[in-house]
Amino acid sequence: MGLKRPAEDDPSPTGKSASHISYSPSRVLQFDDSALRYFVNPPHGADLNYGYENWTRRPEERGRIDGLLSAWSRFKKSLNGQNPEIGVISWRGVITKILTAPYEERDVWELNVMCIDGTMYFEEHLSDAKLEEKSDLEPRHRLRSYYGYSFESYCTSSTPDEHKHHASSSSSSTSSAVGWGGDVDTNVQWCSVVKTKLGDTRIIIGGEVDCVRGKYAGNTDNFVELKTSLSIRGPQDEAKFEKKLLKFYFQSFLLGVPEIFVGFRKPSGYLTTTQVFQTVQIPRLVRGKPGAWDPNICLAWGDRFLSFLKNTIRGGSRGNVWRIKFTPKTGVSAVLLDDVDVRDVEGGEDRVGFLPRWYWEEMSGAVAYDSEARTQTRSEGASSKVTAIFSRDVLETHVKSGYLAVDQFVSCYLNPMPYKRPIPIDQT
Repeated sequence: MGLKRPAEDDPSPTGKSASHISYSPSRVLQFDDSALRYFVNPPHGADLNYGYENWTRRPEERGRIDGLLSAWSRFKKSLNGQNPEIGVISWRGVITKILTAPYEERDVWELNVMCIDGTMYFEEHLSDAKLEEKSDLEPRHRLRSYYGYSFESYCTSSTPDEHKHHASSSSSSTSSAVGWGGDVDTNVQWCSVVKTKLGDTRIIIGGEVDCVRGKYAGNTDNFVELKTSLSIRGPQDEAKFEKKLLKFYFQSFLLGVPEIFVGFRKPSGYLTTTQVFQTVQIPRLVRGKPGAWDPNICLAWGDRFLSFLKNTIRGGSRGNVWRIKFTPKTGVSAVLLDDVDVRDVEGGEDRVGFLPRWYWEEMSGAVAYDSEARTQTRSEGASSKVTAIFSRDVLETHVKSGYLAVDQFVSCYLNPMPYKRPIPIDQT
């Protein structure tokens, strides 16, 4: 059951331990801690421009969930035939976009969604044009994106012994910056996989964890999220930072990360100061201020969003792929893809929709994929589309064209949404 909190309480992340996966420099998936990093304090005034020319940048690619499915498949095989009811399987980034949508003012986003045996699978949809845009950043934007990775290098070590790390750093300071943890390679990741619950929907979420503070004891209690931001020079900067805290908060909240360590920098990329934020306390920092965000509104919106999808895409063929599109200040639309669009989603790879074929066959008991799975047309699926319109006082449902409206939703009064704190998939 979800945890019901009093209205004055903020959702807080806690966890006991986490199932985890590592990605190697060659992007090989490994079920170990080889990519785990440990927190160390960065040097004052660190130059975040350092090492930019040695940055190994992972190519922009479709938001596949293959690694997450591998972890989930591995876990299910340990259940001796039990089949837990899961409503959603997704990477954290997608769930963060969904939950923060009521306050999003600029960015449009799209998802591909499939529903098999009651479980919805989410994949971020990135068109070829969008992938090209993300790959061809202007030099100044690319450098700014590097600052965050550089900060991670200064703040992490391959050993939990901070004294040993600093001794090693000092001995190599003639060839690298003081406190430098190694050249940035964004292929390398250590990811946690947790299970949680929003309303009546059980969710499996996977996401990257930057580092742990001290020795890793198999739980989320010492997970640390690392972030950078421009130094706050006045009220306008403060307001911008408080708005950024919304995504900071949910990114950590969803994986049970209790601490966010923020490095504030000059526009030139030099670190000025650092500050620790306890995830549970972040909503209180913005509460009562003009334009403040409310995490309970986000959770309530997320629950309505998932209910909308369930009611819209349930039934039909197992191989159906739906395109979900969010437009700020407008809402969410759902469209059933035709055969041509499904082939585009597959991208010439061995897949059924966006699911890898090995997983599809595992879910289907190794039954060959029926070509009828993707012959249903948009018109055949349109009858199940429902529009949920949120107004200031009431929730009305109308049969229209598959649309979930966000307009005025943030002004609604809502009771806190039941949310179950994340725990590892290998714990009950």
